[in-house]
Amino acid sequence: MTEHHHPEPEGAGDSSYKWLALFVVVIGTFMVMLDSSIVNIAIPKMMNVFGTDLDSIKWVLTGYTLAMGAVVPITGFLSDTFGIKKLFIGALGLFTIGSFLCGFSWSNNVMVIFRVVQAVGGGAIMPVGMSYIMQIFPVHERGKALGFWGIASMAAPAIGPTLGGYIIQYMDWRFIFYVNVPIGIFGVIFASILLKDTPLVPYKGDFDFIGLVSSIVGIVSLLYVLGEADTIDWGNVKYPLLIALGVFGLMIFVVNELNHPNPMLELRVLKIYDFTLSQFITGITTLALMGGVYVLPLFLQNLRGYTAMETGLILFPSAIASGLMMPVSGAIFDKFGAKVVTLPGLLILAFATYQMSLFNMNTPSTYITIVAAIRGVGLGLAMMPVNTAAMNAVPRHLYGKATALSTTIRSILQAVAITFMTTIISGSTNVNYARLAEQITPFNRTASSVITMLKGVYWSYGLPQVDALKNAYATLGQVIYGQAYLDAMNHAIALTVPIVFVAIVLVLMMSPKKAAEQKKGPTQDGEKVAHEPETGVAAIME
Repeated sequence: MTEHHHPEPEGAGDSSYKWLALFVVVIGTFMVMLDSSIVNIAIPKMMNVFGTDLDSIKWVLTGYTLAMGAVVPITGFLSDTFGIKKLFIGALGLFTIGSFLCGFSWSNNVMVIFRVVQAVGGGAIMPVGMSYIMQIFPVHERGKALGFWGIASMAAPAIGPTLGGYIIQYMDWRFIFYVNVPIGIFGVIFASILLKDTPLVPYKGDFDFIGLVSSIVGIVSLLYVLGEADTIDWGNVKYPLLIALGVFGLMIFVVNELNHPNPMLELRVLKIYDFTLSQFITGITTLALMGGVYVLPLFLQNLRGYTAMETGLILFPSAIASGLMMPVSGAIFDKFGAKVVTLPGLLILAFATYQMSLFNMNTPSTYITIVAAIRGVGLGLAMMPVNTAAMNAVPRHLYGKATALSTTIRSILQAVAITFMTTIISGSTNVNYARLAEQITPFNRTASSVITMLKGVYWSYGLPQVDALKNAYATLGQVIYGQAYLDAMNHAIALTVPIVFVAIVLVLMMSPKKAAEQKKGPTQDGEKVAHEPETGVAAIME
């Protein structure tokens, strides 16, 4: 393959066009990321409306995740065959239609079906958007462009709980889906007007059907098991069979992709050193990210008793900090390379994460906001430059394939990270509770005095002595469980600190960027110089 397969879209050199196109891509990305966090807040409300239990309602989230994971691998082929503009408009339109239908759902099963429709569109938006940005921006501007694009991916998850809490508290809960409709219509119209077509790769009848089926079977099976990890009954033969099916499907997928003349996911991109290294770094930072995005809201709502809206307001400054740092980190990356900006970001992230692991029931909310904002600064500096450096190492004609592969890996890593944090918290809570509960004996003076005091309180309310004693023990048990839960959360967050230092070591192993490469203009020669080290890799792939 040669560079002419994916030249820049016509007019891509125009500065105003590039930034307007970026604005359109950011709209789609923001919608998808916002939806991923805003729906979580409405789960209790939907349980009441649909009259269903937790095991059934979880498919509203699980079905969305599985559908997104299944559709991402095919986006590279679709963007080559139909063009990025058509695919982006189609994906954004389908996501908007799916959002509208979700708002009309009259039962849990119907909601799950419409969420799958929504996910098929949402799963294609992010990889297609990143691929388009990589094509219309020259090497020396990609860091800044992806920094602005990253604002949406960092800000939306933090805005989601605040917006969702406000809608549920003051409006009809269905507006959490309807809010996507006007934004989606606006995005489709602007994409139709502003985005330019990309050259197509003629379809030669060699579509990778085996790769499509095996990837769907493998990814969906394993993501389903990962989603159930903290409640799996290993006595149920379904789970071992799904794991075996998933592993077998992925084995077939890998062998097929390495031998197919036009693979759905170009695994040979992993021969590019910086691209592969960045996938490991991204996985580690994703795990660290879960400490703030996943665990901290649990702490604030389940233990501290804040509402969803109050939690969102506490975390909102962290989103603002990340958003402000994204363009800054991109601009620094464009001039000096990834290491200069990523290493300080990871060190800030490690420091703030350690401080977060020390939170307790008396920690002021202002201090929590400050620490979360410092973490946001670290994440804003660290995440995007690594991804940009990875994509800069990929030849232009493989952008679609590389972004599809990178997004697929990231989706799987997010599921693994959530499962890891959930499993650690659940296991540590049980161990901590058992350790604390065994100290509640008649020989423990502190425990005896607390029980006597609680018994007196309940007795004063008119309860019989036996019932007062039972309530006293129950109240003390709740206090102990709360402490065990808090210790487990702190333990889970603390485990991510040394993992961040592993990411620091990996960043140091990245290829050094030459100043000449970073200052190249938007000419084709600049592109060729920037990709010169990977010429051999591209030849091997061909």
